[in-house]
Order: sequence, then C-alpha cells, then structure tokens
Amino acid sequence: IARKMLVGKHCVGRVIARPFVEVDGKYVRTKNRHDFSVEPTGETMLDAMKASGLDVLAVGKINDIFAGRGITKYYPTHDNNEGMAVARSLISEDFKGLCFVNLVDFDMVFGHRNDIDGYASALSVFDKWAEDFASGMKDDDILLITADHGCDPGDNSTDHTREYVPILAVGKSIKPANLGIRNTFSDVAATIMEIFGVNYNTHGTSFLKEMTI
Repeated sequence: IARKMLVGKHCVGRVIARPFVEVDGKYVRTKNRHDFSVEPTGETMLDAMKASGLDVLAVGKINDIFAGRGITKYYPTHDNNEGMAVARSLISEDFKGLCFVNLVDFDMVFGHRNDIDGYASALSVFDKWAEDFASGMKDDDILLITADHGCDPGDNSTDHTREYVPILAVGKSIKPANLGIRNTFSDVAATIMEIFGVNYNTHGTSFLKEMTI
C-alpha cells in the first residue's frame, strides 16, 4: 500500500518493510525484511548483462533493490550467515556471469544499532568465510568485496557514515596493486562490464588492467 502511494512528484526510492513481533511485552524485529523499490529509471549493468545472455544471480536483498530487474535467479536470505552459505554453495554451480551478494547484518543489525562488538564478531566470521570461499574459486573467478556506503558502529549517531568504502579483489588472476581512491562507484560496474565484454556505458573507469596479471 505504501509503495503504491509513494510515487509521482514526491516518489520515494525504496519503501522498507521491517516486521516486528511482540515478545514478553517488547517489540522485536524479525528477519523477514522486504524492500519495495522503484524500478530503475534507466538501463542498469544488470539489464545489460542479462540482455547479453549472461547469468545474474542475486543473493540477499539485491533482487528487492533492483525491483527484480536484470536478475536471472534470486536467493532471498535472512542474515549474513545464510547469505554466505548460499554464496559458497553457488561456487559449484555451472553459470557464467555475476553472483551479486548483499550481507545485510553489517548495516542493519550492527552498524545502525551502534553494536561495535557485534560488528567486530561479524567481520571475524566473514574473514574466516572469505578464506574458505577463495579456496573454492575457479581459476577464472574474481571476487570483489565492497560496500554501498559507510555504517560505522562507533559513530555517535545511527545514520550512515561518510568514510570511504573498500574495494578488495581476490582471484588467481589478481596481482597485488593499490587501486587508489576511485571517483565513482561506477568504476566497479565498468570493471565487471570489461571482464565479461559487455558493451555498456557505466560512466565509470574500469580498473581491470590495474589489478590483473
């Protein structure tokens, strides 16, 4: 109902439903979050990949964020652990394209709630998972780790924070390199488009040659 209302001149990009249940007189958020997004107003890199016959697998809330556009298969998840488990299982799947994973707990559960210890613990779990994930990657696989914004749990507010986000690349074709401070998030998209040879203007600059052997 809210999504249908919030359109037109004062359109809201994303309506986020966060269900709660009552437990012992207190309201507790469940893990059944759902995002109702406006469809992208133009062609996205996901649209371009799908149109080129490539697979676009969406893990977590990615399908919600893009309103299902440009996705060939999606896997809803409830938390980081489920997202990491799905991503690990997809290594053995036979597909050619992008597996786009969102781990929502860093933002929703720990960052916005100023839970420093919880955030640190989740990073430790992710660190162990990343080592196992990397060990299962094929020779031509590339893992890119980044974020869409800061969400420092040590900040004095519960808002998104303004620090630079990381770009980490892992794979047998990746060499040690400093990718520097990029001008735009679109650089990640441009790099992915170059990897797959898709003709699409992302307004970014690919760093593929900077990071590969």
